[in-house]
Amino acid sequence: MTPPSLPVVRLKPKANARAIRRGFPWVYANELVVDRRTKALVPGTVALLEDAERTALGLVAVNPASRIVCRMLDREGAAVPDRDWFAARLARALELRERLFEAPYYRLIHAEADGLPGVIIDRFGDIAVVQPNAAWADVLLEPLVEALVEVTGVTTVLKNAGGRGRQLEGLDDADAVLRGAAPDAPVPVGMNGATYMADLTGGQKTGLFYDQRPNHAFAARLARDARVLDVFSHVGGFALASLAGGAVSALSVDGSAPALALAQEGARRMGAEARLATRQGDAFDVLGALGDEAARFDLVICDPPAFAPAKPALDAGLRAYERVARLSAGLVEEGGFLVLCSCSHAADLTAFTGACLRGIGRAGRRAQLIHTGQAGPDHPLLPQLAESGYLKALFFRL
Repeated sequence: MTPPSLPVVRLKPKANARAIRRGFPWVYANELVVDRRTKALVPGTVALLEDAERTALGLVAVNPASRIVCRMLDREGAAVPDRDWFAARLARALELRERLFEAPYYRLIHAEADGLPGVIIDRFGDIAVVQPNAAWADVLLEPLVEALVEVTGVTTVLKNAGGRGRQLEGLDDADAVLRGAAPDAPVPVGMNGATYMADLTGGQKTGLFYDQRPNHAFAARLARDARVLDVFSHVGGFALASLAGGAVSALSVDGSAPALALAQEGARRMGAEARLATRQGDAFDVLGALGDEAARFDLVICDPPAFAPAKPALDAGLRAYERVARLSAGLVEEGGFLVLCSCSHAADLTAFTGACLRGIGRAGRRAQLIHTGQAGPDHPLLPQLAESGYLKALFFRL
């Protein structure tokens, strides 16, 4: 198929074509001429995008059922996504990761920032976990996987369909084994001197959160000889990094018993099982109970799920972040450290910082902000897309 044979979609006269030309990767439904022909396009159809004057803007993937009706694939508009097209983008992404990391454990593709909008690929050695969170990637999943195996040499490819983006795109939630065989046990992953156990088939997201790697490392520097509390711990993210950094003890709190079991197994493999304790329960309840017990820690980290995944949830999400800050600040020893994290797209750094400071103030504490962290370099930002800079980590000394 050549570009002239592709369907054409067109921006409305008042749509911001300049933003598209400057690198913004999305067209919203209210910006596109959605006539009968456009509505009839199958979700995931590749089309040519034009401005209102019929000037070509690039190759896009169209989903008439989505609020993001077009996603930019290729600004040159001279190629149709096939195996070679995918291979070129994967090779470019791989070159960056191999420059950054000695071992093949990282996020290989971070959606728009790596030129594959809506696509997440995390690598665990010879295994790759793909989240095709946009309709076009579901349609073209086979050439994507062929190119992935060719470029990286992975022998197993798993499809994870649990992403929130798939729901918004009208896609199914069926996981699948696309190549090889699914691992029959969690996969050990070494980061920052710690060992994490990644459940690639039954865990959260793709099995492990690579994005916090640099923030784990910074926290580990604060953890030497410290008593550490890690709330919303998942498989032991900050707790295990802190133990590797010399913490005398760490308490992991999470609502998931399987996640805490993986944290304990990671600590065992590190030879640190005697220094790790776990507590299962609702994080807010446990924070309140620890306060009632007059428990105190030298380093407290709270890394909750996204309380504000979209703008309608922003106000409630900020109140939740404020509550986390208030409850956790009271558990920090004088001169100790509090780390508060957010992975909410809708809560920008200014709003999140304000919520944290309100909570710390309501706890009767004063704070120095000593460091602001973000996702690691295997989660690059597309500067034109604020949503790609979702992760915030604030390090306070109280």
